[in-house]
Amino acid sequence: MGEQPIFTTRAHVFQIDPTTKKNWVPASKQAVTVSYFYDSTRNSYRIISVDGSKVIINSTITPNMTFTKTSQKFGQWADSRANTVFGLGFGSEQQLAKFAEKFQEVKDAAKLARDKSQEKMETSSNHSQESGRVTPSNPSTPQASSINGTDDEKISHVGPEAALLMSENDRLKTAVEQSNTNAKKWETELQTLQESNARLEDALTESSANVESWKKQLSVCKEESDALRDKISELEAQCKEVSLEQERNAQLTAKVQELETELQDKEQELQNLRKQAEIIPHLMAECESITDKLRTAETKNMELDGRIGGLQADADENRQKQGDMQGELKKFMDILDGKIDELHEFRQGLSKLGVGN
Repeated sequence: MGEQPIFTTRAHVFQIDPTTKKNWVPASKQAVTVSYFYDSTRNSYRIISVDGSKVIINSTITPNMTFTKTSQKFGQWADSRANTVFGLGFGSEQQLAKFAEKFQEVKDAAKLARDKSQEKMETSSNHSQESGRVTPSNPSTPQASSINGTDDEKISHVGPEAALLMSENDRLKTAVEQSNTNAKKWETELQTLQESNARLEDALTESSANVESWKKQLSVCKEESDALRDKISELEAQCKEVSLEQERNAQLTAKVQELETELQDKEQELQNLRKQAEIIPHLMAECESITDKLRTAETKNMELDGRIGGLQADADENRQKQGDMQGELKKFMDILDGKIDELHEFRQGLSKLGVGN
């Protein structure tokens, strides 16, 4: 069957800068496909990502790997075989959580496969040791070393049990040789992992030192920021004082302009009063003549008041007469209405007589 994809997602791929071991270097210009693959033949798992025709991630997952979430949408893991650290930037927290869960699941499966392989190796080693100590129990059966001839002849002389033991021994020898080869391979991987861990510890130590220096720089920046804030507060207070002084000056200028306008108005009034003072004698003479005219008018007014009293008495008498006439007119109208009603009834009677005839 070969390798088959078991999980696929999309993310931005980064690799740690091999020179500084601090900064992230983008491995893809945009979000690319990142997939988990399972190799049923080797019973192994890999993370593979391809950008166009370039393979940017080819990481075999081992039980010693750890996927770390460094932010809400970013995670990373170290690959000692590739001698680098991979970083993935996802579009959402859910994608990161799913990838992390799958990483842990694959890591547990790889650990289980390793444990099973070690159990098989230990079982094969135990079988090989036991087969080395086994001897034929039947004394009548001749040993293989005492029989001359070819191997086939020896197998034919020793019997089926000894032949089975020999074949099992050969198989165990092959398994031991393979386990020795795997042990050397694992020793190489272990040495590589130890070197990678040493490099990571150095990088961690260096990053810790950088963090301390950054903390110091941050504290210095905070102090400078506080000093700048205080300076800005002082400048703002000074600006407020300057603005208040400007407002006061503007108010004083407006007040001075108002006083100058009032002064001009008062001067104009004074000039008018002086001009009026020049015509006061003429006004006094006119006032005396007006006073004489007023006395004459008062005398005529008294005469008119007497006439008005007589006219009012005549008017009252005329009102009385008019009221009497209105009463008589009302009586006449009532009589006329009665006569009209009688005439109407007379007409109705005549019309009835005409209809009867």
